[in-house]
Amino acid sequence: MIKETRHRIHFGNADNLSEVEDKSVSLIITSPPYPMIEMWDESFSTQNRDIAKALEAGISERAFELMHGILDEVWKECSRVLCDGGIACINIGDATRSIDKKFQLFSNHARIISSFIDLGFSNLPNIIWRKQTNAPNKFMGSGMFPPGAYVTLEHEFILVFRKGNKRDFKVNEKQNRRESAFFWEERNNWFSDLWELKGTTQVLSENGVRSRSGAYPFEIPYRLINMFSVKGDTVLDPFIGTGTSSLAAIASGRNSIGYELEQEFSATIESMLTAKSNLELINNTIRKRILNHKDFVNQRIEEKGIESVKHYNEWFDFPVMTRQEKELKLQFVETILKSDSNLFKSSYVQEALLDYQGAHTLFTQV
Repeated sequence: MIKETRHRIHFGNADNLSEVEDKSVSLIITSPPYPMIEMWDESFSTQNRDIAKALEAGISERAFELMHGILDEVWKECSRVLCDGGIACINIGDATRSIDKKFQLFSNHARIISSFIDLGFSNLPNIIWRKQTNAPNKFMGSGMFPPGAYVTLEHEFILVFRKGNKRDFKVNEKQNRRESAFFWEERNNWFSDLWELKGTTQVLSENGVRSRSGAYPFEIPYRLINMFSVKGDTVLDPFIGTGTSSLAAIASGRNSIGYELEQEFSATIESMLTAKSNLELINNTIRKRILNHKDFVNQRIEEKGIESVKHYNEWFDFPVMTRQEKELKLQFVETILKSDSNLFKSSYVQEALLDYQGAHTLFTQV
């Protein structure tokens, strides 16, 4: 079982992860700035003035390539620090934009796939994240006459890459792997190539911080961490932003490292990781998984009989579908404390709690 995890935040450009040792990270999850999305122009141009010049001159293809050149340097560092068999998950959206009166698509996901393949990664099946929206207008462009309207982008990609062959787990890692299993019915939901999840608010109010964060919802990194790593692993997000990936790592019993270019995000990240409401979010997420499984098992037994559920998890004292779920353990988070200027530590409850209905009320932040 996991007793404590550590979460370190670094401020600076992620094209140099000098504080991170070679092959010390098991999973990379990130959502980088999206090239050719206007909100990121200033950030990219600050790092390379030729980008601003290309945009001003209307040379869109050059601006697009220069922006990805900045990301390429980060991907090289990610390749260095990722262990053999480690997984990288990149959330990215394509861009549509008019430059010099020419409207077109800029395929960010295809360009990033090319970068990772050039680094020797294998591209595994990707996930389409379809953002739920209530927007009444489903087109871009003008009027109802063809061909003046354009298809609206309503999805983003979660690109999945593996470094080398399948990961080889050491003897001392195998118990953590068994405890990190997911429920059978969760596998059938998570390992689909289409996720329909609501986005999250991206509006920022702090002075000195850009107006929008580009953050993804907690559910995305939480799923990915549980799908592609085991307890005790280290998860890296080279574009940590508001800290959602580290919060999901805490919820999953993993360590994390995050990089953020803008020092002004320090207070936002601290609030994300230490707010009492987010501790409750974590434990309610765990509680919901347990209760959903109990409901699933009860319904299955009612429909197909007790013989349809053949295995038992002693930790939770309830049936499970497969042998691989027998040692699955979900641990509630007890505390999340700031240890020093950029280090946070989380501690975990060491016994199974049978009062899942009231689990969200059991912990208070110190």
